[in-house]
Amino acid sequence: MQYTFAQYEESARYIRSKIGDLQPKVAMILGSGLGFMGEQVENPIAVPYGDIPHFKVSTAPGHKGQLVFGTLGGKTVAVMQGRMHHYEGYSYEEVSYAVRVLRLLGCDTLVVTNAAGCVNTAWAAGDLMLITDHMKLFLESPLRGENLPEFGPRFPDSSHLYTPALASAARSAAQALSIPLREGVYCYFPGPQFETPAEIRAFRALGADAVGMSTVPEVITAGHCGMQVLGFTLLTNMAAGILDQPLSGEEVMEAAAAASGKFSALVLECLKRM
Repeated sequence: MQYTFAQYEESARYIRSKIGDLQPKVAMILGSGLGFMGEQVENPIAVPYGDIPHFKVSTAPGHKGQLVFGTLGGKTVAVMQGRMHHYEGYSYEEVSYAVRVLRLLGCDTLVVTNAAGCVNTAWAAGDLMLITDHMKLFLESPLRGENLPEFGPRFPDSSHLYTPALASAARSAAQALSIPLREGVYCYFPGPQFETPAEIRAFRALGADAVGMSTVPEVITAGHCGMQVLGFTLLTNMAAGILDQPLSGEEVMEAAAAASGKFSALVLECLKRM
């Protein structure tokens, strides 16, 4: 589906009718098992996805499916409790639709989080990773189709999709909190099946450190419309073939819950430093 600029504006107008004069500056997308941070927003205003014109709903486990506006870490935020995925049957444009709407509402920074499998055999499940770059090979782009110049150019640069200054702030925040923080490359697979051991071996050889089913479409869209981006991965499990055991969605949710304290502390500290 090809959205028009008027449709993005219609969605933004509806949200403004619910949030009044609130001007969010930081958009946050919370991945599987990480939506709890939306509950920490002060003076929250919740807007269900299903009520917003042209929005899709999130069907993945652990995704509440609403926008929460308010204050977090001293910043005015728009928190997505849950995201849309390509494996739910949505196009990449539908998956990333909310990013452009949040840009129209005034957000100039995107903090994106996900739960993912650990490809790097020197690391362990439960580690946090700062995303420094990503891989998405041979799949459609969320920018496919007619370009909307109101958001950005036809051929946007991807050299620094993950903003170096925000990465530096994240390193300082982790050091101040004594939270170990890995740094690496996130590899996108569309899912919903977990990757095969052969796929994991191939992408480890290409330089991937983590593998997951989200984040990249939204980051491409954010970069196109001029947003700064900070990305974190919670490594919830070792990727296929590393350990002699099957993978499960329940394992992902349990690991996310176990890491909730250090993860939320890190993100809040980063917000304070922006």
